Amino acid sequence: MENFKLDVDSDGIALITFDVPGRSMNTITAAVVKDLFEIAARLKSDAAIKGAVIASGKQSGFCAGADLGEMNERGAASPKSAEEKLKSQFDTSFMLNRVYRELETCGKPVAAAIEGLALGGGLEMTLACHYRVVADNPKIKLGLPESKVGLLPGAGGTQRLPRLIGVQNAAMMILQGADKSPQEAKGLGFVNEVVPAGTTIEAAKAWVKANPKAVAPWDVKGYRVKDGPFSPSGAMITIGGNAMVSKQTNLNYPAQRNILSCIYEGVQVPFDAALRIESRYFVKTANTPQAKGMIRSLFISMQALAKGGNRPAGVPESKVKKVAVIGAGLMGAGIAYVQAKAGVETVLIDVSMENAEKGKDYSKKIVEKDVGRGRTTKEKGDALLALIKPSTDYNDIKGADLVIEAVFENPALKAEITKKAEAVLGESAVFGSNTSTLPITGLAEASVRPKNFIGIHFFSPVERMGLVELIRGKETTDETVAKAIDYVLKIKKTPIIVNDFRGFYTSRCFGTYPAEGVEMLMEGIAPAIIENVGRQCGMPMGPLEVSDSVGLDTALKIGKTNAELSQQDYKKDPRANLLSWIVEDKGRVGRKGGKGYYEYGEDGKPTRIWPGISERIEAKVKECPPALKEELTKRFLFRQCIEVARCFEEGVITDPRDADVGSILAWGFAPYSGGCISYMDLFWGAKKFVEEADRLADQYGDRFRPNKLLRDMAAKGESFYERFGAKKAA
Repeated sequence: MENFKLDVDSDGIALITFDVPGRSMNTITAAVVKDLFEIAARLKSDAAIKGAVIASGKQSGFCAGADLGEMNERGAASPKSAEEKLKSQFDTSFMLNRVYRELETCGKPVAAAIEGLALGGGLEMTLACHYRVVADNPKIKLGLPESKVGLLPGAGGTQRLPRLIGVQNAAMMILQGADKSPQEAKGLGFVNEVVPAGTTIEAAKAWVKANPKAVAPWDVKGYRVKDGPFSPSGAMITIGGNAMVSKQTNLNYPAQRNILSCIYEGVQVPFDAALRIESRYFVKTANTPQAKGMIRSLFISMQALAKGGNRPAGVPESKVKKVAVIGAGLMGAGIAYVQAKAGVETVLIDVSMENAEKGKDYSKKIVEKDVGRGRTTKEKGDALLALIKPSTDYNDIKGADLVIEAVFENPALKAEITKKAEAVLGESAVFGSNTSTLPITGLAEASVRPKNFIGIHFFSPVERMGLVELIRGKETTDETVAKAIDYVLKIKKTPIIVNDFRGFYTSRCFGTYPAEGVEMLMEGIAPAIIENVGRQCGMPMGPLEVSDSVGLDTALKIGKTNAELSQQDYKKDPRANLLSWIVEDKGRVGRKGGKGYYEYGEDGKPTRIWPGISERIEAKVKECPPALKEELTKRFLFRQCIEVARCFEEGVITDPRDADVGSILAWGFAPYSGGCISYMDLFWGAKKFVEEADRLADQYGDRFRPNKLLRDMAAKGESFYERFGAKKAA
């Protein structure tokens, strides 16, 4: 066997060690399934074997679940017909259910000894054992996270877990993709024993010896699920579960609905029939565009980018040991914190020591909160803070591998800082500007070494946002890009690479969402409808609330600047007049001022939409039937996607992975879609997308008109991932 080692001791207990060669973590592949069938057959046929214990040979954990990369590749194959494809997928899915069932019914006791994480198909393997022993380590994670990538557990998880811990507990755990610690798992009832680390195999063997005739509870005649759908409590769970899922997902995530159906139907029938039900729902779910997009973007692409998958080839890896941050405001202070947390020596520079110390205080507050909540120790917190040196002296930059300028969006100020920093910066060091809109090539004109100059765009709040947008200027070299990526990976963020353009990729595309909300407002659609549909289509907040969060005064300033650059009269635009009236006449600047499109409470949370908006715009559309909701949803999502397509045509962004992951992490584009590119590729296809975009353009304006790139792709039947992704790279 390639992935398992089987050793039988003097008591006849087989120790089955799971150790996939060449991998840091065990995952379930087709080869693993093949080996498991061989193991199950031997357990049944070999009279010398009295029982078995399954353990991991990896320090990293027991098993992280199915190999989604392999699964994605298998799904890309195209059998001759749709019927053959579905049959092939069901057979493949049910194969794992079959082999786990073979282990479970081999006629001999089988226990799992778990010393590290067991997730997804890995946990399902242990659930198919008769007994589970876990090391007493609160960092161990046990869970079924499939719903987080648009899938449902497909190897018995939706059937064994409810039978072990009850329908309500299991449904909540599976729907949320939540993981549990060993003690929590034991409390719920899907772990039998928690023992000191290093003793799990010994404890599991002891149980096997003491229980020679063990069987699964559901294989005992007369077994019933305690809170099944026909029990008083189970009926309420079914009704409440449907309502909760509808509210939480806005019906955008089919996996959650299918999980509920799978559990509801499965617990009413014999166990083997329940497994077939689960496999059917698994295949149905895996074939949705939501699952395909989420697996691709939120798992495969995210993992690739988090490992430097977009890093220029052939550039040696650089080590980032010291970084200077200039500007100790909210952004600079956040950057300093994440650097220090990653063990990077940090110099935090501002115009006064008071400002610099205030910037460090930002990190102190986070550390104190984490210590108070038990997330870190005081010693570790103190060590983190010791890495941040507040300063006003640019000489402290000497020896830095990288400088990040994080001051106001003022080109003259940024140019002054660039010159002062470069005067003491080493020859090979990188200079990065944290700007969200100003073109990098223009900012690099102040540099004496524009080849080492790059945009490093963080998102606020820095410690919580996982994305960093790296912007290449006209002269930025591959070496500089590679060093910037090494830095981003060091601080445990995900980098995407874009080329220089006003607004770059994220700010430019993000702005289309609130802009479309204003268009709807101008048409007389009630603000509440606009906001609710915005959230229901998958965005994190409504477009008007987004505008408030960014700052209406900021939007007004940017609008006037863009009008000047394009030599247009800002005052002639009715949307601009609305914004001027709100900001300049009514003094409503958004969330930071406690009033904008919304009114805000003392806690900074919105209380209601500002009624005064009706003084300027009459709400003519006050009801939202399903057809209108569908139309507004298309407008919100298409508007963003059209701008992304323009970015590809103009060369602002070139990698679909960067585009998809960036759209989700930067501005929250409907995660269930897998991102803007996956929404176009998987939910529509180029031909249908262009046809629908043309219809929207005819009805609402040329902002929806497809560009030449989209029309060319539609004519050729291409997807973005085919044109710009794996095939091109190959």
